[in-house]
Amino acid sequence: MLVSEIWKQYCLTFIVYDGVYQWSFFPFQLCSVPMYIALILGFVGKGRLRDCLLSFLADFSLLSGAIVLLDTSGMHYGYAPLTVHSYLWHAGLVLLGFYAGTRSRNKGRKAFTGAVLIYLLCCCLAELINFSFDRFGIVNMFYINPHYYMVQIGFRSLLRFLPNRAVIAVYIVFTILGAGVLHLIWRRVRKEG
Repeated sequence: MLVSEIWKQYCLTFIVYDGVYQWSFFPFQLCSVPMYIALILGFVGKGRLRDCLLSFLADFSLLSGAIVLLDTSGMHYGYAPLTVHSYLWHAGLVLLGFYAGTRSRNKGRKAFTGAVLIYLLCCCLAELINFSFDRFGIVNMFYINPHYYMVQIGFRSLLRFLPNRAVIAVYIVFTILGAGVLHLIWRRVRKEG
């Protein structure tokens, strides 16, 4: 994953944008975090941290990959190999989520709580990146930068009724709820399997 991300960043910078780095493609979206977690997993032994990381992959990464494959509007680039990479990356997230779901030990609420904490920490880091690099262009990590209107399908329609910051909060809560549903499914599958 890391090698393909480096290739993507190279192509975006030097092929698509003529040598100008676009901060909007900085690799820290919900769909990028699994790359970092997969790297970290190689260095942690068995235990609670590993359970939380696997739960994050099985719940949040599977959710993010599947949702993006349902709404492919943001996956197309002017350079065809990047479009192929985008589809393969998100399909890979789904596969990685399934793999992690079958590998994680059934640790129930503790593992999911840890995964939620990882997600919330990533949201905080995303906002730090958003506010730190906003002056360089459109920077909207995790799609939660309050300087930009929510663009995620389904949630953007809430802007008619709620202010943008409230829609962002709803988006974060529903992401956690969606991952929670997946976590419950994994628990049931492992109990019956």
